[in-house]
Amino acid sequence: MAINVNTVYTTVLSILNKEQRGYLTPYEFNQLATQVQLEIFENFFEDYNQYIRMPKTDVEFASRMDHIHEEFQVFEEYTFSSAYASQEYTQPTNLHRFGAAFWALGTNSPEIQIVSEREYVQQKLSPLLQPSNNFPIATYKKDKVKVYPFAAAGVPKDVEWSYIRKPADVRWGYYTGSLGQFVYDSTVYGADLLNNGATLSNFTTPLATGTIGTYTPTFTTTNSTPGSFAISANVTSATAVTITITDPGSGFVVGDTITIDGGQLGVGSTGPVITLLASDFNSGSTYGSVNFEISDSQQTECILKILQYAGVIIRDPQIIQAAQQELMQDEANAKR
Repeated sequence: MAINVNTVYTTVLSILNKEQRGYLTPYEFNQLATQVQLEIFENFFEDYNQYIRMPKTDVEFASRMDHIHEEFQVFEEYTFSSAYASQEYTQPTNLHRFGAAFWALGTNSPEIQIVSEREYVQQKLSPLLQPSNNFPIATYKKDKVKVYPFAAAGVPKDVEWSYIRKPADVRWGYYTGSLGQFVYDSTVYGADLLNNGATLSNFTTPLATGTIGTYTPTFTTTNSTPGSFAISANVTSATAVTITITDPGSGFVVGDTITIDGGQLGVGSTGPVITLLASDFNSGSTYGSVNFEISDSQQTECILKILQYAGVIIRDPQIIQAAQQELMQDEANAKR
């Protein structure tokens, strides 16, 4: 299970504020959390390389190699090339660490052997090592592979990639409460409609004056896979209508038009038509959160590393020293 971003943030704040040492803003926390997650993520591969050379055990729950593989298997991806041009296949845009590539035109999609330009020339001249669809080779540079033998009419799906992607940036989303405080917003960043009092107002339909309580509206939409949301409507005049989202929706995209059932607003069958704008989504605002993608077994190390960086920001050497000591002890215990 991934680490909940709110758990980490509140824990960090509790430790920092224990003796009134300082405060970490959401922006600072998000920057530090993203950096710490990436550090821990990159260490998985260094640890994995080290454990390969160490004595192994097959005792359940005690295998270090199995544990590390569990950590980074979440980031393993299998997908096709993102583009094809001039006999070259472009790697997926989110590739972080290359694993292998497979040739779909061969029997059972054989693995493509990656070679240097020099090795390719040598194999091309050898009658026994000539590349074929069942024994393909490729050169790999500038994020592209050139596969031999050439496909007469290549397409991106000729090459399938096995790779590790990079973790998504961590984000503690919030909205401002009635007292000016930051209130955690658990909705998924970038995917949901705005919530917490955000309004949809880009429509024009005369309605009767009055206030309608919160309800889940019946609506139609141009989106083939429509989402859902709950709203309340405040009609202050025939043309001044405010529809407030009380529960964030999902499954919508910019440009969708939503026609709400007018009967629910007391205006017959014709209701307001809303065209969703980019500003109607939580991307680009403080709303919406993104949890850590590393597993919760890394929560202690994650908190300690954030505290270590936070000590630099608030200029408290005691925080830095305490976090460093705990990290050193954890690392020593893990690699005995």
